[in-house]
Amino acid sequence: MADNEEIVDIGENYGEIKMGAGWFLTITLATSERYENEYIEIAKERGGQKKSRFNLNPKYTRTLGEALIKFADENGLE
Repeated sequence: MADNEEIVDIGENYGEIKMGAGWFLTITLATSERYENEYIEIAKERGGQKKSRFNLNPKYTRTLGEALIKFADENGLE
């Protein structure tokens, strides 16, 4: 678990996972100016530029996390 603590940085409304070759997987709590609601943005970034993003309704955040853990366990992933 110590290795995971070094690659994961979580703060208020923001989190990032250090990947390889300068890439980060970022998790941000954002607000839509157009619709005035909150969402979770998951993005792959390098050098401050987002390569790809996915927006998630906050009510599904815990479900997604639990599904990822279950997927990793059932497929023998670390």
